[in-house]
Amino acid sequence: MPKTTKETINQIVWKACDTFRGTMDSSEYKDYVLTMLFVKYLSDFYREKLEQLREKYGDNEARIARSLKREKFVLDESCTFEYLYRHKEAPNIGEIINKALMRIEEDNRDKLEGIFRNVDFNSDTKLGKTKERNAILRHLLEDFADERLDLRPSKLEGGDVIGDAYEYLIAHFAGDAGKKGGEFFTPSGVSTLLAKLVEAKEGDRIYDPTCGSGSLLIKASKEVGSPNFAIYGQEKNGQTHALCKMNMFLHEINDADIVWGDTLRNPLHIEGDHLMKFDVVVANPPFSLDKWGAEELANDPYGRFTYGLPPKSKGDYAFVQHMLASLNGHGRMGVVLPHGVLFRGGSEGKIRKGILEDNLLDAVIGLPANLFFGTGIPACILIFKKGRKEKDVLFIDASREYNKEKNQNSIDDTHIAKILDVYRNRKEVEKYSHRATMEEIRENDYNLNIPRYVDTFEEEEPVDIEATKRRIAEIEKELAEVKKQMQGYLEELGL
Repeated sequence: MPKTTKETINQIVWKACDTFRGTMDSSEYKDYVLTMLFVKYLSDFYREKLEQLREKYGDNEARIARSLKREKFVLDESCTFEYLYRHKEAPNIGEIINKALMRIEEDNRDKLEGIFRNVDFNSDTKLGKTKERNAILRHLLEDFADERLDLRPSKLEGGDVIGDAYEYLIAHFAGDAGKKGGEFFTPSGVSTLLAKLVEAKEGDRIYDPTCGSGSLLIKASKEVGSPNFAIYGQEKNGQTHALCKMNMFLHEINDADIVWGDTLRNPLHIEGDHLMKFDVVVANPPFSLDKWGAEELANDPYGRFTYGLPPKSKGDYAFVQHMLASLNGHGRMGVVLPHGVLFRGGSEGKIRKGILEDNLLDAVIGLPANLFFGTGIPACILIFKKGRKEKDVLFIDASREYNKEKNQNSIDDTHIAKILDVYRNRKEVEKYSHRATMEEIRENDYNLNIPRYVDTFEEEEPVDIEATKRRIAEIEKELAEVKKQMQGYLEELGL
């Protein structure tokens, strides 16, 4: 039997979405579909381990049971996909699925606790009354029972097939969900660029304080080139937190420390009485978050806002300062932000000045407009480093180089390679990049608006006035002839 490919998984799971389309928004039904994909993965993983142990130990059920308890996941028979499928006609199938999910959590408490807390397969509100709900769930189980969807590890084409398929599906859900999509997914090109800019290395602790579904963390970890790294993340939205934890397991990152909570009001990665420190920090926080907690955090117990308290209606520099406070002495940090952080005045201007004078900002990279789900505004990437030797700031204007697509723009490997080459070699390229000294930045009153440093103005070709006049005269002559001809036609028609 052929191996299961990413394309096969995507095709089958995307078809399963048809069951929900028209009944609820994709930002909601994604939780049902992706949860069922995770249950199918757990079930097939368990089934293969069971087959291997029975081949090894024969009828010695006690030995098999002991070995299963040492595996990555423990799964009772009543929690397998096969069990659920056999009960697809049950009048309380939603309740049966919920019980199975609860048992999976209980039996794998240290890894999966709370992972299914925000999805209810027995919900009248989301799935309708009993008859309608049962029909939806039966169709969902039938779609996932497709014999081509074999997720046993030995049957997958490549080690990261299921993880890549999961990422692909999240990206498509984000595209369908419009503005809500931006809350749980960073476009692939942007996350790839950001991961390559911060260059995570072996042994690094990698952290994302607003981790969404985890794509930035996963991309950053792939740059390491070995399994020798540690992943940490925090996510405020419970449903998105669950997506992230599943995403980690499906990418075989089994020890990621992903926690649920509001990073600004209640940071949960703590060592003693201070914030945990990291080698690499990446984030795509919500743009200009309103009501981020300024009143509660005026006297922050962790001393994060050393450069000043950001305005209560814009949380961008609250996230930036949290991230800076989370960096160790040689840490690197990359964050996606709206352009307003580059030039807004008031308390943000004072914060920006302090960060610049402490020589923490390494680069400002302007991105094209319409890259992100749910917003057309252009964004930028800011790279910060602790213990920097350079005394300048590199500005890159990459806003004009992108692929124009139907719903939103994108950047590809060619665009990314150009940005990385200029950044790593700190090149100055006409109309593209510039290394600004601190003297220049001070002269601009710490305003970091990219056009102040990278001149992208293109001179228009001079207009030949005399030739233009002659062409206008020709057009007027042609127009007069057409009018004369039209008048003749009207007279012939007696009009």
